[in-house]
Amino acid sequence: MRLAIPRLYAIMDPAQMDGRAPRGVLEALLAAGVKLIQYRDKKSTALATYKTALELAEHTGGRECTFIVNDRADIAVAVGAAGVHVGQEDLPVVLARRVVGPERWVGYSTHDLSQLREADTSSADYIAFGPIFATQSKERPDPTVGLEGLRQAREATAKPLVAIGGITVGNARSVIEAGADCVAVIRDLFSSPDPGARAREFLAVLGEGSVKVKS
Repeated sequence: MRLAIPRLYAIMDPAQMDGRAPRGVLEALLAAGVKLIQYRDKKSTALATYKTALELAEHTGGRECTFIVNDRADIAVAVGAAGVHVGQEDLPVVLARRVVGPERWVGYSTHDLSQLREADTSSADYIAFGPIFATQSKERPDPTVGLEGLRQAREATAKPLVAIGGITVGNARSVIEAGADCVAVIRDLFSSPDPGARAREFLAVLGEGSVKVKS
């Protein structure tokens, strides 16, 4: 199966979704044409996260969309997701890879060039880097790296590079022009009364294109 990372990476986080039902949000994003979606829930129990992730994974099955689970490699495998995304305080990439196997994606969050260079030597399929701009989607965000930091990150890795943190419709294009292959968005999608419409705005700004991750 050929997997490719598109320009827009939508992250569904119940803490940012203003009480919207995950299934309804997923439907809106799929209808808008979003092809890469992550489910991130840092507050619910493992069982609750599993149940929601399973519903979302089943609903994306057979659709032209890659579904990723945040943090939990075990849940990603249990629900049949396409992969897992881990951060600096989660399982190391080597262990996450051992859990999910060689076929699923492993994404890895980095916040400075030292972390990014370490990720570049790992088996991570793509590297997230940020926050690019100030973000409100984390309780204790890391220092912003800015567009210049993103340019330096681009020079430091040939892996697919996902920019994250404070990205909006208004600045998304500048992030791509600075070297990102993809932008991950949470807040600006769900601060809109219509996440599907906002996703369409992002897709219109970002244009077509994707980067091959694995086949």
